[in-house]
Amino acid sequence: MKLYNLKDHNEQVSFAQAVKQGLGSQQGLFFPLELPEFELTDIDAMLEMDFVTRSSKILSAYIGDEVEPHQLAERVKAAFAFPAPVAPVTEDIACLELFHGPTLAFKDFGGRFMAQMLSYISGADEEITILTATSGDTGAAVAHAFYGMENVRVVILYPQGKISPLQEKLFCTLGGNIHTIAIDGDFDACQALVKQAFDDEALKKAIGLNSANSINISRLLAQICYYFEAVAQLPQEKRNQLVISVPSGNFGDLTAGLLAKSLGLPVKRFIAATNQNDTVPRFLSSGSWQPNTTVATLSNAMDVSQPNNWPRVEELFRRKTWRLNDLGFGAVDDETTRSTMRELAQLGYISEPHAAIAYRMLRDQLQPGEFGLFLGTAHPAKFKESVEEILQQTLPLPAELAERADLPLLSHKMKPDFAELRAFLTRF
Repeated sequence: MKLYNLKDHNEQVSFAQAVKQGLGSQQGLFFPLELPEFELTDIDAMLEMDFVTRSSKILSAYIGDEVEPHQLAERVKAAFAFPAPVAPVTEDIACLELFHGPTLAFKDFGGRFMAQMLSYISGADEEITILTATSGDTGAAVAHAFYGMENVRVVILYPQGKISPLQEKLFCTLGGNIHTIAIDGDFDACQALVKQAFDDEALKKAIGLNSANSINISRLLAQICYYFEAVAQLPQEKRNQLVISVPSGNFGDLTAGLLAKSLGLPVKRFIAATNQNDTVPRFLSSGSWQPNTTVATLSNAMDVSQPNNWPRVEELFRRKTWRLNDLGFGAVDDETTRSTMRELAQLGYISEPHAAIAYRMLRDQLQPGEFGLFLGTAHPAKFKESVEEILQQTLPLPAELAERADLPLLSHKMKPDFAELRAFLTRF
C-alpha cells in the first residue's frame, strides 16, 4: 500500500511507515494512492461473510502484501472481538451500535486494530511513544488497546473539566505505561500541542513519536469495516435506499464511511451531524471556512472547531469526482439535543447526546422510501449524569465503568505550553 501526504504529494510512504509516523511533513495527513473498488458481485458475497472474514478482505484491499493474510486475519480477530449490532428504533430508522467493546465506544475498533498493527510492524525491540489528544472516547480506547504493551508508552492529552467524569475514569485510572495529562484549555488546544510535538523532528526521533487518533491511517481503515457490518444486517429492500447519519467532531468516522462507499458499499448518501461547533455545516452552506472558538456542549466528544480529517473528506470527493453539495449536513444545539433524547426514550430507545444529534438530523432529512441508520458511538452510561438528568431515570452502570468508577485519577495537570509538554515527554 502506498499513501501520499495531502500537503506534499511527493512524500509517499508504505502502510507500515504511515502507521509508525502518524503524520507526514508539515503535519500533513496520509491518504491512499490507490482507491480500491469491489465489484457488485464481490460486495454481495462479502455481505454474506462473518464480520472478521469480511473485515480482513476489506483491509487487505488497502494494505496489500505488507501484512501476511493469516497474520492480518488473526489480528483483525483479536481487534474486533465484539459485535456491532443494528438496533431498530422506528420502522425506517435504526441505530448502528458501536459501543459494545471494552471501553464502550466506537473507537475501540480503531484503537485495538492500530495496537495490533503497531505490534506487528515494530516488533519487540523498538521503543514507541504514542501521543494523542482526546475529546472523550479516543483516550479510553487507545489507553486500553495499548495498556501493558511492552516498549510502548502512551501519553494522552485531554481538556480538563470538559469530558464526562466516567469517560475520565476509564483511561485516567490505569497507570503503568499509560500517562494522562489534563490540559487547562479546550480540545483544540490539546490538538495543537500534539501537532507541535510532531513538528519537532528531534523529539520525534528521540522518543519514537506516534499518534493514535483518527489521524493514523490504521485507525481510519479499521472504521470502514463496521459500515459493511451494518449493511450486512439489513434486509435487501432496506439496502437500496440507505442514508447514514454520522455524529461528527474530528470527522474520522465520516471519512471511513465515505471510504466504504468508495469501495462499493451501497449507501445513497451521508449526513454530517454536528453540535454547535458547526464549522463544516457553515462551510457546506456558505463555502467559507471560518472556525469559531470551540464551545462546550452536552456532546463533548464533538466539541471540535477545526476537524483534522476534513482534508481527507475533500480529497476523496475530488478523487471520486463526487459533489460536496451531495453531502447532507446540519448542526444541533443543546436544547434540541435534550428534546431529541426524550423523543428517543419515548420510542423505547435510550440514547446519549452524540447519537441523538445524528438521529435528529436523520429524522429531519430522511425522504419517503429511504431507510436511515444513525451511529451510536458511545454507551449512554458513559454520560450517566447528563442522560439521567435529561431523561429523569436511573441508568445502571455497565461492568466496564463500575469497576473503575471509584478509582483515583492519576492525571497530571498542565497549561497548554509546549515547552512543559516537551519536558514531560523527554524525562522518561
